[in-house]
Amino acid sequence: MSNQLQDYNPSGVGEVNGNLLGLPCDYESANLIVFGVPWEVTVSYGAGTANGPQRILDASTQLDLFDFDNPNGWKQGIFMVEIPQDILEKNTYYRTLAAKIIERLAQGKQLSDTPDLTPVLTEINQAGEQVNQWLFENCQEAINHGKRVAVIGGDHSSPLGYFQALAANYPNYGILHIDAHADLRDAYEGFEFSHASIMFNAMKIPQISKLVQVGLRDISHDEVQMIDQSDSRIIAYYDPAIKQKLYSGTTWIDLCREIISHLPEYVHISFDIDGLDPKLCPSTGTPVPGGLELEQTFCLFRELVNSGRKIIGFDICEVGDAEWDGNVGARVVYKLANLMDLSQQKI
Repeated sequence: MSNQLQDYNPSGVGEVNGNLLGLPCDYESANLIVFGVPWEVTVSYGAGTANGPQRILDASTQLDLFDFDNPNGWKQGIFMVEIPQDILEKNTYYRTLAAKIIERLAQGKQLSDTPDLTPVLTEINQAGEQVNQWLFENCQEAINHGKRVAVIGGDHSSPLGYFQALAANYPNYGILHIDAHADLRDAYEGFEFSHASIMFNAMKIPQISKLVQVGLRDISHDEVQMIDQSDSRIIAYYDPAIKQKLYSGTTWIDLCREIISHLPEYVHISFDIDGLDPKLCPSTGTPVPGGLELEQTFCLFRELVNSGRKIIGFDICEVGDAEWDGNVGARVVYKLANLMDLSQQKI
C-alpha cells in the first residue's frame, strides 16, 4: 500500500480532489489506472454519454468504501487520469458532422448526393482512429509500468484501443460483454468505429478467443447470423431466453456458472450500462426495456472470480449525462475494480 493511503480513513468524508472516490492517489502510487474517454461521435439516438466519465467521477465521492466482496479493495490504489478536454472538444465538433450523415441516411439518400458527405465520413473515421491510438498508447504505457487498467466511456466505441493494448500483452483472452445490443454491425452507418460496431471490431483481434454476450435484446438479423456462424467464438445469452429460463425455475447462479464456463482463463469485462434495466440508466444513449438488475451482474462477476478466472481489465460505457446514471456507473466501476483486485490476488 502506498504512503498516501497508509494514513487514509476510508470511513471519512469523500474529498472532492479530482480523483475517483476521493482517494489520495496519483499515477505512481496507484495500482489501477482509469482512463476516461469522452467520445460519442457516432451515437444514433440519445446523446450525453461523452459526459459519462465526468458524471461517474462526480458521483464517486458519495460512495462508501466498504465493499462486501473485497473490504480492503480501496487499498489497491485507484487513480483516474484527468479527462482529456481536447478529446471532448473534438467529440463535440465531429458529433455535429456525424449528425448530418445520420440524418442523410435516415432520409434514404446517398452520402454522395449534394452536398457530398463522403469526405466528412472519412474525416470522422480518421478521428476515431486517432482516439483509439491515443488510448492504446496510454493503456500500453500503464500496463508496461505494471499497472492494471480500466476505461470509462463515452459510447461503446471507446475501449477499442484498450482491447488492442490487452492483445499486445495477452495471447489469449475472452470478453464478457453485458449489453442490450450485440454491437456486431460492420461499420454501422458507414462509421468504422461506431458504437454499434465495437464487438465486430473486437472480433478482428485474433487474441480475443471468446466473446460471451449477456442481456442482448435489441439485435439485427445480420448480427444473429454472425453469432450463429462464429463456430462458438461468440456465445449469446439473449435477455428473453434468460428470463424464460428463470421463470421456468432455473436459478440465476446456475446460469451464471454456465455463462462463465465458456470463457478462457483471462477475461476482460465490457459493460454497456444499457445491459441493465433502464430504470437504472434512464439517460443512456439507446435504452431498451428489459435487462438485468445491478446485483444480478455483480453475482455473475462474483462467480467469474470464484471460478478462478482472472479479470485482466474492464470498461464501462454509455453512462448518461445525469446524476442518477453517474451514481449507478460509479458503483459499477468500484465493484469491478474490487473484483479485479480480488481475482488478481488469487494468482
